[in-house]
Amino acid sequence: MENFSDFINNLPNQIDLEQTKGIHALLQFSLSGDNGGNWGVTVDDGTVSVVTGQLTKPQLIIKASTVDALKLMQGELNPVGAFMTGRVKMVGDMALAIKLLKLLK
Repeated sequence: MENFSDFINNLPNQIDLEQTKGIHALLQFSLSGDNGGNWGVTVDDGTVSVVTGQLTKPQLIIKASTVDALKLMQGELNPVGAFMTGRVKMVGDMALAIKLLKLLK
């Protein structure tokens, strides 16, 4: 399994950018565990960029372990189940979370 940092930094190459047209979103990952840290993802009308560190005003913050975050992003962890059991915590625009997860499939 690759690590979350490799996955997230390669995210712009893993998404069909056509599907991001019309979406404007700021997403913050705050992750614990091995190789944990903070990553900001900006989706802006057909472009996706990733930065290491904190975004100023994210619309959605996802908190999890690096292992669970990677499983979530790769579709190996049910987002609703992970949220309900506390494995993944989300603060902010939940509708945005659902929309963005669909881009990964």
